[in-house]
Amino acid sequence: MFRQRLTMQQAQDIALQRIPGQVIHVDMDLEHGVFVYEIFILTPDNRIYEVEVNGNTGNILKIEEEDFD
Repeated sequence: MFRQRLTMQQAQDIALQRIPGQVIHVDMDLEHGVFVYEIFILTPDNRIYEVEVNGNTGNILKIEEEDFD
């Protein structure tokens, strides 16, 4: 049984430290046996970033700007 160490709120706080803005959506995924939070943040200049946070360690795995064109 997998057990995540970070709460969703903790993961959001970590992501917002790197990309300030408003959290608009959070997903949780299991990637290679590791819980990963996918946090979507709307920045003040109307860009959307996806920040992936390792649910066990709190490390940021990826930051990617979403492209909706």
